[in-house]
Amino acid sequence: MYTAGVVFVAVTAVGAGGYHAIGQGKWSFGDCLYMAVITLSTVGFGETLPGMESSPVARAWTGTLILLGSGTLLYFASTLTAFIVEGDLRGAIRRRTMERLVSRVNNHVIVCGVGSTGTHIVAELEQSGTPYVVVEREQSRIERLVAERGHEVLYVLGDATEDHTLEEAGIEKALGLIAALREDRDNLFVTITARALSDDVRIVAKAVEIDNTTKLMRAGANSVVAPAKIGGARMASEMVRPSVMQFLDNISRNKDNRRIEELLLKADSPLCGMPLMDARLREACDALVIAVRFVDGQHEYNPGPNLVLRPGMVLIVLVRSGELAMIERYVNEGVEPTRET
Repeated sequence: MYTAGVVFVAVTAVGAGGYHAIGQGKWSFGDCLYMAVITLSTVGFGETLPGMESSPVARAWTGTLILLGSGTLLYFASTLTAFIVEGDLRGAIRRRTMERLVSRVNNHVIVCGVGSTGTHIVAELEQSGTPYVVVEREQSRIERLVAERGHEVLYVLGDATEDHTLEEAGIEKALGLIAALREDRDNLFVTITARALSDDVRIVAKAVEIDNTTKLMRAGANSVVAPAKIGGARMASEMVRPSVMQFLDNISRNKDNRRIEELLLKADSPLCGMPLMDARLREACDALVIAVRFVDGQHEYNPGPNLVLRPGMVLIVLVRSGELAMIERYVNEGVEPTRET
């Protein structure tokens, strides 16, 4: 459309300029432009410029425009028709609307690839209430994802290994990025690209081959997940400890049940310096602390009541689904929860 429009405007301008030059100023440029338009459109209202019938050069210029310029208008008209009839106009409007919606999102997770792994990632992010933007090259996969989720999703149609695609997905404002493409080399390129664009974004990469885990970590991934390894461990666990696995499934899948979440203690948290028993997490928030991650990365499981809470600690808690934000306000702002009983 852009090319066809530029060519048509250029030919029209050249045609009007030719008439103006031939008339040596006796015809206004507006009249010359009108003559060029009706000539190119083959409407043929006649020679509207006064005295043109006595100018062989003007008539020769008109013939030239008819022979060479009418094809330009036909090209423009056919392109415009195809643009509307074939749905390109609707698609362009939809893409533009999606670009505006994506540009407004903050602290989101970018999901690169919505194949067999990516669809489950999206489902988990939705269940946890985490905003996300999908990056996918194939429109058909986006349409299938929308049909599965039952609502519109934010997406960018493009190659996740390219800088401008991740920039369009808001990499500079994103909380994290998940590289879940089919090939390890693609996930490696996505990781390198994302790390080059942002030093702060958390990157989780998928490794099809376990041997590529180290390469992805070196490329800048904060964590690497090997579905084959996790799947094998899960199948063995289903065999030897089925009740434990059923318990974990209930936590992760039941929206109305409880979930294991994490709470970061900020430097200005009113709980800092308190023993765990004085924090009243169980009484005020109905939150069960099952582990603590210290600043140095070490963990303490089933912490005792006398454990002193410090800034930077991460509390691993069992909470009701959907109440994490309310509990975070209590932990870091001291706002008492108001929960329905």
